[in-house]
Amino acid sequence: MRVKGIRWWMVSLVAAGLIINYLARNTLSVAAPTLMKDLNITTEQYSHVVVAWQLCYAFMQPVAGFVLDTVGTKLGFAAFALAWSLACAAAAWATGWRSLAFFRGLLGLAEAAGIPAGVKATSEWFPAKERSVAIGWFNIGSSIGALLAPPLVVWALLRGQWQLAFVIVGVAGIVWSLLWMVLYKHPRKQKLLGEQEREYILSGQEAKHSDAGAPKRSWRAMLVSRDFWAIGIPRILSEPAWQTFNAWIPLYMMTERHMNLKEVALFAWMPFLAADIGCVLGGYLSPLFHKYAKVSLFTSRKMVFVVGALFMIGPACVGLVASPYMAVALLCVGGFAHQTLSGALYAITSDMFGKNEVATATGMGGMAGYLGAAAFTALFGVLVTQIGYSPLFVVLAVFDLIAAVVVCLLAKNPGKMPEPKWMTTGTAAAGAK
Repeated sequence: MRVKGIRWWMVSLVAAGLIINYLARNTLSVAAPTLMKDLNITTEQYSHVVVAWQLCYAFMQPVAGFVLDTVGTKLGFAAFALAWSLACAAAAWATGWRSLAFFRGLLGLAEAAGIPAGVKATSEWFPAKERSVAIGWFNIGSSIGALLAPPLVVWALLRGQWQLAFVIVGVAGIVWSLLWMVLYKHPRKQKLLGEQEREYILSGQEAKHSDAGAPKRSWRAMLVSRDFWAIGIPRILSEPAWQTFNAWIPLYMMTERHMNLKEVALFAWMPFLAADIGCVLGGYLSPLFHKYAKVSLFTSRKMVFVVGALFMIGPACVGLVASPYMAVALLCVGGFAHQTLSGALYAITSDMFGKNEVATATGMGGMAGYLGAAAFTALFGVLVTQIGYSPLFVVLAVFDLIAAVVVCLLAKNPGKMPEPKWMTTGTAAAGAK
């Protein structure tokens, strides 16, 4: 038995894992107002809880990437998913900000594998030409997870138990990890994959992705390379925006825009829906720029990043509007903008690093990004009570614009990318999709 277009089923499975991954981390931000009151947690202590997750996530990312490159995508992703599911559920037993920070730190350690595993899986299952599209589709998992968190948590709160939301997400993650172990295989070993599609995938990959014996640089060699800093610096500058959206939007709506709990449930998910659109549209923009702007596939990735950075000007204007609904609309522009540029940066990473180092490189870039996000969050928790949210949203936009300049100047074209032998035209295209 053969399944047509099975590579798209594989990327859907990755996306499902990322949905649970981001649902686990975003559950806290939505439950924060009630949870903080219940556990007597101040705003500054809440920022410590968020920073605990960010620091653990940051430092674990290169380790998680190394583990994935060493033991493989299948076993590595399943093990980390099981660990983050247990850590998420454990937060239901927190008794104060210190125990909550401990459980969230464990969650950060385990969740660090999510994005590196997703990038590695798409580099295994997709030719270079389709990789940005595939990354866009799996990356919507991060936004859908954030989108589902508000209604799930509000549902739990209306039943008087914020703890219930953490347990539900934990159970969902355990189920997914079991499904991953059963269903995921490398395209060379996947018996449900037709020979024509297998040839299409493998012939369209660079040698560094298709060759099992491709060289792997050490952490030190990668750390001092121009390739790493071409993605590391933009990660440092761009990640604070996404972490601010994930951790502070519900509080912003309640404290700054004076929305009640039901209004938060109605509107807090909207920026993440816009982020989903950014994930998918950003993925398709790269091949469109490649085709119609007559630029290389690698340059097209840079162009998508620049587009996303320019759209970040939207949330920078949030302090200029009086209407809370217009503020939500501008935050939606921000969600769209960030996920557009984020997906482009993952595609650039997969272009520049090979099969045996792409997860490690993604993890190292993620570590740089989350260290920047943790530093910004620590300042955010203090400054937001002194100068308000609006100036900080302006800073986030400036960071992304600088990141776009860095990507354009430092990211170096890895060379001509191969065209798949089986091109998606005519009858072949129908079989591929």
